[in-house]
Amino acid sequence: MTTLKTSDKTNSEILVLGVAKKSGKLVIESGAANIDTKALLGILADLGATGKADEVTKVPVSNPRLIYFVGLGESTGSTYAHETLRRAAGAVSRELGGSAHADFALPHSSSAEFAAIAEGITLGAYNFTEFRGSTKAEQKAPLKSATLISKLGSSAAIKNALKRAEIIAEYTHLARDLINTPPSHLTPASFCDRIKKIAYRKGVKIEILNEGQLRSKGYGGITSVGQGSANPPRLLHISYSPSKAKKRYALVGKGITFDSGGYALKPANGMEDMKSDMSGAAAVMAATLAIVDLKLPIAIDAYACLAENMISDNATRPSDVITIYGGKTVEVLNPDAEGRLVLADGLIRAAEDGKRHGRLDGIIDVATLTGAQVVALGTRTSAVMTNNEEFKDQFLQAAEFSGESFWPMPLPEELRASLDSPTADIANIGDRFGGMLVAGLFLREFVSPDQPWVHLDIAGPAYNTAAAHGYTTVGGTGVALRSLVTLAELAVSQQ
Repeated sequence: MTTLKTSDKTNSEILVLGVAKKSGKLVIESGAANIDTKALLGILADLGATGKADEVTKVPVSNPRLIYFVGLGESTGSTYAHETLRRAAGAVSRELGGSAHADFALPHSSSAEFAAIAEGITLGAYNFTEFRGSTKAEQKAPLKSATLISKLGSSAAIKNALKRAEIIAEYTHLARDLINTPPSHLTPASFCDRIKKIAYRKGVKIEILNEGQLRSKGYGGITSVGQGSANPPRLLHISYSPSKAKKRYALVGKGITFDSGGYALKPANGMEDMKSDMSGAAAVMAATLAIVDLKLPIAIDAYACLAENMISDNATRPSDVITIYGGKTVEVLNPDAEGRLVLADGLIRAAEDGKRHGRLDGIIDVATLTGAQVVALGTRTSAVMTNNEEFKDQFLQAAEFSGESFWPMPLPEELRASLDSPTADIANIGDRFGGMLVAGLFLREFVSPDQPWVHLDIAGPAYNTAAAHGYTTVGGTGVALRSLVTLAELAVSQQ
């Protein structure tokens, strides 16, 4: 992971500057660095630089040896949005793979802008080489260290920003690693093993229910999804309860370590990406561990509902009826609508534990739940559904601060009737049109109306199959982690 420090002077062979377009002309944004930009503007123009976002132009000079110019897009003022700075820092950080050190002199005038740059650097410095063999040596290691050139000094706020950026990156990289790990190596059991080792080191309480315990205790959703696989299901629960906690949240993550679709078999095209169907579980576990490292006085119970959805003589069949934890029955019309089944168990369990603690300020579930999410919002914007507008607004504020893109979606009552079943309490699928909203309505059935709840459908943004952009690499993204951590931070600051 990239280590960070700050200085008011450049002292590296590699320097990073910004370039923007203002009133149709290129402008170099050198931040706190003392740079003569006149000659450099001519070189940039000759190289065809446009200043558009994510564009990186490398210019060899004498001192420093190399200058990397990263595009900041069109600008009309002297400041840039935090996410613009975060993405720019991430874009050039990706390009600096194989480098030992670089100085970043991007424009900023506040600790928040400084923090966004720091975060972008560390988020972009990632690659996944665990399963490379003969080609591993050819892969460039992420940027080892960076200095942020700044006139803001080394106040507590600046030091905290650097430390926070390193923590956010550490656990985003953990989530990405989990998502990118092939299903031959990441099963429900091995997922638990990886989180357990970290949780023990942090002193976090951990509980793992195996397949026998899940069945005997009535976790019918997780059991039914996982019963067709040779890799049995698990429920992983980690609990962080700091003294004098200001709020208590429950995070529930969908953890399908591979999704074949079961007897509603998916087509071969795209099935290779179904190793990412546990992105929600990765996000909630990693976010909780980040909150622990940040020492936030917010109590968190996080649940990873883990199963592998496969076909066998034991697999759940279309029209089977199962009983969710707590007693509600579900007619499984489509075994490929499995994420909502495991989440139903998790939501009921989270509320039960909340009552035992005496309070639960909110439940958030995170899931790569529906292809309909991608149709509606694309691959970079996740969906938010809720039973509580105030809690939804709190989450959206956190998402905006974090730089992650979420958009509120409704839960229309007229779609609820499509989930009616002649056989069971509810069916697991309803109307095809508005499928993302129908899935949210299904989950709402397992949350008390007076319990604030937010559902995040991250199906598209969780796994990037296109080109890398900004601080987002190809593969798992770790989306939702930063918003969840920021939500906890806002809960502390607003008390």
